[in-house]
Amino acid sequence: MKTTRGKSRSAIAAETTPSDGGASRLSTVIFGLLCFLPVFATLIFGAVDTITWVLIFFVWAAIVLCWLGECWNAGGAVINTSAIQLPVIGLLCIGVLHLLPVATTSIEPNSTRFFVARLVVFLTFFAASLAFINTEKRLTRLVTGVVIFGALMAFLGILQRLATPEGIYGMRETPFAVPFGPFVNQHHFAAFMQMAGGVTLGLLFDKEMSREKRVLFGAAMVVMAVAVALTGSRGGLLGFLAVSVFVIGINFLPGPVSRSGEAETGRQKFALIASGLAIAVVSLGTVLFLGGNEQLLRGIGAVNAEVDVSGGRLHFWPVALSIFLEHPLLGSGLDSFAVAFTKHDSWAGFLRVDHAHNEYLHMLAEAGLAGIAAVGAFVYLLFSKGLRVISNTDGFRRSAAIGALAGCFGILIHSFFDFPLRTHSNSFFFLLLVVIATVSVEKSSRSRRRHRTTSL
Repeated sequence: MKTTRGKSRSAIAAETTPSDGGASRLSTVIFGLLCFLPVFATLIFGAVDTITWVLIFFVWAAIVLCWLGECWNAGGAVINTSAIQLPVIGLLCIGVLHLLPVATTSIEPNSTRFFVARLVVFLTFFAASLAFINTEKRLTRLVTGVVIFGALMAFLGILQRLATPEGIYGMRETPFAVPFGPFVNQHHFAAFMQMAGGVTLGLLFDKEMSREKRVLFGAAMVVMAVAVALTGSRGGLLGFLAVSVFVIGINFLPGPVSRSGEAETGRQKFALIASGLAIAVVSLGTVLFLGGNEQLLRGIGAVNAEVDVSGGRLHFWPVALSIFLEHPLLGSGLDSFAVAFTKHDSWAGFLRVDHAHNEYLHMLAEAGLAGIAAVGAFVYLLFSKGLRVISNTDGFRRSAAIGALAGCFGILIHSFFDFPLRTHSNSFFFLLLVVIATVSVEKSSRSRRRHRTTSL
């Protein structure tokens, strides 16, 4: 196999995929499908229903077929060889080991089998996103789309809460959960807002953005913040706060010199911080005006109608640890927590518990030390690569990476108290944010000309 500087032909093919003006039709179709899938999954109740995965598999098949066609036209594999895909592959291998016919280790093989099938879809989506979101133009469209869609979903959620309909879209009832927007679970809607809000807030700190765009992004940020407050989700508010702290903290660090050759001054940074505080004040005032006092107080923990302030977590977490101790290496099997819980539950079946309400303990119980190692490796690669992009870029690319990494950080914090990524639409958006934060993109010819002009 022909190599250049240690890179395989497949890696070279990925790097030489035609950019902006020369993108093939199949490449454009794949990019469109990659943008469509997370939006579609969100609108169909977060893709939490098994039947919705029939539709998702059709979209996945279309991506695979178009990708194969693009590889045929390119004369080689069109892939991105980023190491951040390896932990996902590792988790998939753990699932396969759980299902080996010689010695099946999953205590619920059917659930594990379907989980592995979903992992294949997520891995394909992630790998395709890394390979085809490869130009500045596509990245800009994706980031703008995330902000617009997030703002629309926030507005829809606020309207739904104010109208108090009997179900999602006025037709689907959720007797065992509190819905918000298209989501069955209000806490997972708040998690989606963390991701979209992180991207939006990151762009607001781009000092090269025009005043008109800044006003629009600021309005979008206010709508998202209000929506999160109205969910009353404590984990959601904590994650949203983590997003804000991350963006502000990164922007206080010394940044690269901008295209104009000027470094950010302290006055500019504090002006942006003041803008952020103004957004917070406007959002708080809007929540109070809309009558969201009770949700806001619950979100900050000032009131709680539950006897157990932890919402049962102080019982779920020790049970998860007990499951792990019984299956320390590979766990009880991916997506087997509900079955494993019954054996270790001291409440004798008083509740059906599908999740540990702590994603890390949940992974430890279902996939053991091998699974938590894969999660740790993914988080390490995400932040090492994301911070490298932030350090080596400026302008829109840097702001988009900061916002995406902040959204991921918010989700990782929220995951200590909930299971936001078990809502599958959130998983798709999370992977998109990972791509935005870490992928290397080709600059458009216009950007290159502008950069050369300012350099001269």
